[in-house]
Amino acid sequence: MTSIEHRVVTKVWRRFIPFLVLCFFVSYLDKVNVGFAALSMNRALSMTPAEFGFGAGIFFVTYSILEVPSNLALVRFGARRWLARIMMTWGVVSAATALVRTPSEFYLVRVILGAAEAGFFPGIIFFLTLWFPAQCRARVIGWFMIAIPLSSLIGAPLSGLLLRVDAFGLAAWQWLFVLEAAPAILLGFLMLRRLTDRPAEAAWLEDSERMWLEATLGREGRERAMADPAYEHARVWRVFTDPKVLALAVVYFGTTGLHQAMSFWLPQIVKSFGFTNTETGFVTSVPYLFGAIGMILWGRRSDRHMERKGHAAFALGVATFGFAASAVVAAPSLKLVCLSLAAIGVFGSLPAFWALPSAFLAGRTAAGAIAFINCLGSLSGFVAPWAIGRIRQGTGGFEGGLLTVAAMGFGLACRFAGASRRAQAARRGDSGGQIGLIRSDSALDKRSTRVERSGHDRVAFDFGRGHRLPKESIGYCQVVR
Repeated sequence: MTSIEHRVVTKVWRRFIPFLVLCFFVSYLDKVNVGFAALSMNRALSMTPAEFGFGAGIFFVTYSILEVPSNLALVRFGARRWLARIMMTWGVVSAATALVRTPSEFYLVRVILGAAEAGFFPGIIFFLTLWFPAQCRARVIGWFMIAIPLSSLIGAPLSGLLLRVDAFGLAAWQWLFVLEAAPAILLGFLMLRRLTDRPAEAAWLEDSERMWLEATLGREGRERAMADPAYEHARVWRVFTDPKVLALAVVYFGTTGLHQAMSFWLPQIVKSFGFTNTETGFVTSVPYLFGAIGMILWGRRSDRHMERKGHAAFALGVATFGFAASAVVAAPSLKLVCLSLAAIGVFGSLPAFWALPSAFLAGRTAAGAIAFINCLGSLSGFVAPWAIGRIRQGTGGFEGGLLTVAAMGFGLACRFAGASRRAQAARRGDSGGQIGLIRSDSALDKRSTRVERSGHDRVAFDFGRGHRLPKESIGYCQVVR
């Protein structure tokens, strides 16, 4: 990193990432606290495991349907106002879950909650692409998404402790929803003061820093357009039929299924070991601690090598092994070790995955495509918990559900591994690696080139004459493998 690059990225990171991690922490805590509430709520509402799985998952139906409209509204109204609106409305609805008295009312509130929270995660992912250059994006996304395991690492013991609260006519599970929803409303108001929509509006950056950031992000956008002009002028809705976007959506469907299955059912798996509610909260946090560490280290490694698919494939392979092993070992301590390994794989795959869409998309098309990927992926948040609930009700145990999740992870790992091998073969072959137009810094001409990696350097070759181009004619080219 150059001096100004390090200074600007550090300033932007300090301005946004800790606050967004806190917001996403609260968001994810509000999503998964239903897993802890179920320890006593299911009995109070007379819900079967299948009914709970259906109610937990139906949240993702409206959440998915409204993802794309919400992200397009974010582009229209600005991230600051739109994300604040999402936080305040979901906080109110989440607290209202404490008022349900029947399974049907539980389903209704979960449907409304999904609509209220739609667009929050993809909106922030898109917001980060407006502020951080490509070469540090996986690392930044990893730091932001650390809120997922942290919400369970800290929230699991907290939820276990809150399940001991019983006052003012409300049961413990009702207090859990009320007390964990209140921070969302407060953070929604704070977001209006903290976020800035675009670098051009950042009064907290010096003029030279603001100009450098705008120039860098603008250059990356032009180079994406030169490498694949079709994406530059594509209408938002046409991107949804693009093979790359559809492939990422299918992969994310499975990836989401893995971590939602863990989020909703891990407390009940741990409870089956014979722990109390409070003990369950603390023990459940262990896999998420290892998941948080894996997410940061694997995202950093992905950025260092500027490689995404292979890193995602390896992480999903680790998750597959962890889930499968947890289904066949009987000792609680060994099962917990296996689930911790699964958490490392599940969460470690996310930074590399979410660095992929912004490598070939920008602007409204990026906002729409990121929301579309998350939209289809989030549908598995309905399918996976419901399926595991049905399997558990039919078999009386969690083993069948864990093996099902492991099979899903295996398919995803194979999909990414195949894509990574094809990319490597293309780079080694005569057809070259990433084909595109490299803008010359010293002239206005454009040359068709093949880009190869040599250590950390990017070397260009002229296809027509087969010799190296002068160094000064080679502009920045992002190589995504």
